[in-house]
Amino acid sequence: MKRIGILTSGGDAPGMNAAIRAVTRKAIFHGVEVFGINYGFAGLVAGDIRRLEIADVGDKIQRGGTFLYSARYPEFATQEGQLKGIEQLKKFGIEGLVVIGGDGSYHGAMALTKHGFPAVAIPGTIDNDIPGTDFTIGFDTAINTVLESLDRIRDTATSHVRTFIIEVMGRDAGDIALWAGVAGGADEIIIPEHDFDMTSVAKRIKEGRDRGKKHCLIILAEGVMGGNEFAEQLSKHGDFHARVSILGHVVRGGSPTARDRVLASKFGGHAVDLLLEGKGGLCVGMLQNEVVSASIVETLEQGKHKPDLSLYALNKELSF
Repeated sequence: MKRIGILTSGGDAPGMNAAIRAVTRKAIFHGVEVFGINYGFAGLVAGDIRRLEIADVGDKIQRGGTFLYSARYPEFATQEGQLKGIEQLKKFGIEGLVVIGGDGSYHGAMALTKHGFPAVAIPGTIDNDIPGTDFTIGFDTAINTVLESLDRIRDTATSHVRTFIIEVMGRDAGDIALWAGVAGGADEIIIPEHDFDMTSVAKRIKEGRDRGKKHCLIILAEGVMGGNEFAEQLSKHGDFHARVSILGHVVRGGSPTARDRVLASKFGGHAVDLLLEGKGGLCVGMLQNEVVSASIVETLEQGKHKPDLSLYALNKELSF
């Protein structure tokens, strides 16, 4: 394999640039040309492709977002869009593709695989909702960003004896809320993967106040409901001086943590190794602290991400 391409797709995540850097430099080290594709699958179909040199990925490892940019492109779900993309890859002489992104990006890579084009997917999403890996690029940075906000909000909550509902991103997964909630000492963690009872939530807040607790932090995954809706439902059980803080897209940005930079570097290097071995149709991941690869078709069609619900049970025991 003499030429490989790389693109980022879907929502940006801290560490994507570190992965691009790893793919580019590892490939060039082995004498392989690298082409960056701007704006994900939209740029692929449009032919927005350029050669990357070592200097192009310099001073990028510490930067959030993705310098290759990203864009939603639903048309790539159609066979027509996929074949146009393959046509552009062949036009530039690209023999293998590395796709960095989340669920939609994986499906794009899987489509290319089914058409016989070698593609390797790297999990890059703050949501940590991709099967076949314990952790995704960007997740660690995201939970640390949420944690910093939780620590700051606690100061205000204590000063005014208030209940704060902190809504965080995560799409349909509760990993961000779960991990940040445990690390931040949240009183309640509300996630899509576990039922909750508003009456019980209200009771725990009252019990805390009765013993002199000056604040209550509830971290809410967006996949359950919005923060304002949650506050409205909670108000039916009493006046808890509730305030809502929606962290939103701020959680996606910022310089990646050391963990995300190392994870991205490992994933990027492994993806190049797979392509140099002539292997495609794979996705890389981290399982039990080991970098692994598996069939992208089997991973998507048979696998399902599951959060670590032992953390949920632990938080119940620690936050009473």
